[in-house]
Amino acid sequence: MSEPFRIAIAGLGTVGVGVIKILTENKDVITQRAGREIEIVAVSARSKDKDRGVNIDGYEWFDNTADISACESADAIVELVGGSEGVAADVVRAALSGGKHVVTANKALVAHHGSELAQTAEDNNVSLMYEAAVAGGIPVIKMMREGLAANNYNAVYGILNGTCNYILTVMRETGADFGDVLKDAQEFGYAEADPTFDIEGIDAAHKLCILTSIAFGVKPDFDAMKIKGITQINATDIAYATEFGYRIKLLGIARKIDGKIMQVLEPCLVPINSPMGIVEDVYNAVYVEGDFVETPLITGKGAGEGPTASSVVADIIDLARGLNIPTFGVPVSALQDAQWIDLGETQARYYLRLEVVDQPGVIADISAILKEQDISIEGMVQRSRDPGQPVPIVLTLHDARHANMANAVEQIEALDACKEKPCLMRIEEL
Repeated sequence: MSEPFRIAIAGLGTVGVGVIKILTENKDVITQRAGREIEIVAVSARSKDKDRGVNIDGYEWFDNTADISACESADAIVELVGGSEGVAADVVRAALSGGKHVVTANKALVAHHGSELAQTAEDNNVSLMYEAAVAGGIPVIKMMREGLAANNYNAVYGILNGTCNYILTVMRETGADFGDVLKDAQEFGYAEADPTFDIEGIDAAHKLCILTSIAFGVKPDFDAMKIKGITQINATDIAYATEFGYRIKLLGIARKIDGKIMQVLEPCLVPINSPMGIVEDVYNAVYVEGDFVETPLITGKGAGEGPTASSVVADIIDLARGLNIPTFGVPVSALQDAQWIDLGETQARYYLRLEVVDQPGVIADISAILKEQDISIEGMVQRSRDPGQPVPIVLTLHDARHANMANAVEQIEALDACKEKPCLMRIEEL
């Protein structure tokens, strides 16, 4: 059997500890599948003395995490620090430049610096592996770069953040509003103390950026993405969506339209009984459409010690086997600058919730604005309240240009009778 494949782990949080557990507890089967033993030779974290539930005494310790990339005995560096800049970026750049493979779960780093890092890996004949960066335990990167490599991709989309999916699920099940459910989610450990990256859609957008690059052979361009989180959704939206036969999901969608790419991350309404509609709780789901295959929806937990660490170890096994796949599935020289579609020209059906004063002429004003923008009403619900009090009006709208829809919303929001920012969501028949 070959010499052991040696790794150094930067970051001993939940995922780093999980990697140690898997490599220890499943050592025999991992050795058989990798064709050689995988050995941890070094680790680094903020504190050496913290009780993590695993024994790290047998590994070389680096007080300065940035120095671990120079570990002479390591074949690969496993970066689990996180963040698009700082120590994580320094470790990865130095490791690749020094001829060491890198395995990471850092979606922000790949989304913001993927092209640069891919070039560095290629220049030094090493691999940058990041299965765990997207959808936790769902092997979507491997599926797209390997299993479906014969296809031209038409679309990739999915639920890419378990925290948001959990919040939306509980809101529907309990009727509670967003803020209350978020607070409970933080107490239960499903949401971070600072949940901004999750609830504003940033975390899921990082993942979508990576999937877009693999699907369409383009350089990651996070700044080009339209991102909208779930903070504006309230219990009224959840209830009306259910009444209309839909569920609200935070979706990442990358789609080829007339040779250009649409890349958006936003809450959408999907049919209740659709494959995407039945994915609940903390689960993620991804669908990939190729020209010769349509994959079934693949689902799984998108975060946590087990699923994420499992994906990290899968990448380590591939490296131990000698697998060297281009970072985004093609050589860096083949990556193109994306041609992004003008979102204003895209068409969709829409859900629109308005909070307006119940007074004569309001509906007529709203209808006139929609008519002027060539938008047709499919359905409308208004519950009665005392005259002169705010009341929600919920409309579903036929196919309309996004630009027209945005103009209409801006004009409606300017009405004196409109008391809140309108809530607009696309309806996706996925």
